[in-house]
Amino acid sequence: MPILNRVSEMHAEITAWRRELHQMPELMFDVVRTAGFVEAKLAEFGVDEVVKGLGRTGVVGIIRGHRGDGPTIGLRADMDALPITEKTGKAWASGTAGKMHACGHDGHTAMLLGAAKYLAETRNFAGSIAVIFQPAEEGGGGGREMVKDGMMERFAISEVYGMHNLPGLDIGKFASRPGPIMASTDEFRVIVKGRGGHAAMPHLTVDPVMIAAQIITSLQTIASRNVDPLQSSVVSVTILKAGDASNVIPNEASFAGTIRTLNDAMRELSKTRLREISEGVAAAMGAEATVSIHTGYPVTSNHGEQTGVALLAAGDVAGLANVDPDVNPMMGGEDFSYMLHARPGNFIFIGNGDTAALHNADYDFNDDVIPHGVSYWVRLAEQRLASLAA
Repeated sequence: MPILNRVSEMHAEITAWRRELHQMPELMFDVVRTAGFVEAKLAEFGVDEVVKGLGRTGVVGIIRGHRGDGPTIGLRADMDALPITEKTGKAWASGTAGKMHACGHDGHTAMLLGAAKYLAETRNFAGSIAVIFQPAEEGGGGGREMVKDGMMERFAISEVYGMHNLPGLDIGKFASRPGPIMASTDEFRVIVKGRGGHAAMPHLTVDPVMIAAQIITSLQTIASRNVDPLQSSVVSVTILKAGDASNVIPNEASFAGTIRTLNDAMRELSKTRLREISEGVAAAMGAEATVSIHTGYPVTSNHGEQTGVALLAAGDVAGLANVDPDVNPMMGGEDFSYMLHARPGNFIFIGNGDTAALHNADYDFNDDVIPHGVSYWVRLAEQRLASLAA
């Protein structure tokens, strides 16, 4: 099944929705206008039930098929933007200073709305479809909050599916894999306490700047000497702060960063070694290191059966030659992981073409993607519910 004729007819309409959403970016859970836009569209489409306020500001629409009773599957899109000042210069650029849709969540929301409209018109399936519009993917854990609010149980969702655009992957192509596809996202901060003094007399000090530098260098041995070479671990220091004057060795230095892994064993090993190295190097040099680790999103790990279903649907839309069934995992994080922990499902990438990278001030979702994404959602929903009802 290539791109649906009805979806092609809707392309301009869905593009208009996407561009309207792009102009009103909202952050984290504060997606009131966006959620209101979604609610109004779902009501206009005549979906059977619209529930708002899940996970604080999430929205779920329920569409029941005309072919009888059956299970419910969930299709999820994210709604929030990023605290970035847009530089695209597009006519539909962000209307809010310091905020923009730099990750394509406006496109994800518009595509799922397009699928909801089509499915509400046709209802050519047994069972129900839950279209899930989630806040706060960008660091707030909106997926976790919707699960905690009992979304899966309330709507009897048996499986859940997500999709994200991918710059650099050609338009009309898809990519996924069974097992881990995106990394866990833990954050750490280390405070090194030494003894400050005059920079000209370092022998009278315990220099926390030099010790912090030694710890940062040593942390790179986690990936190179502690982690199995066939596994993945990234420990990146991204913030380093110390001192205020060029002739003063400060009493304290601090640094912070992120740990990314693709399984729980490597995740725990990396956190343990970060703590041991930081505390051990500091102690050996006469200082003290205090380590704090914030547990972030878990690994996004696809389920085998549901990944096969997703890849088949993508192949029906794009042709099997345009579907990568074993894409390399990415070390970015995704809070769809919480939904995949709660129910079996799949997370798939859809090509955004040759565009700026995600989280970039020059990025814009490619509207040519829309017919491919909407057709994928429709094919996935109809095909999976048919097989579950058989």
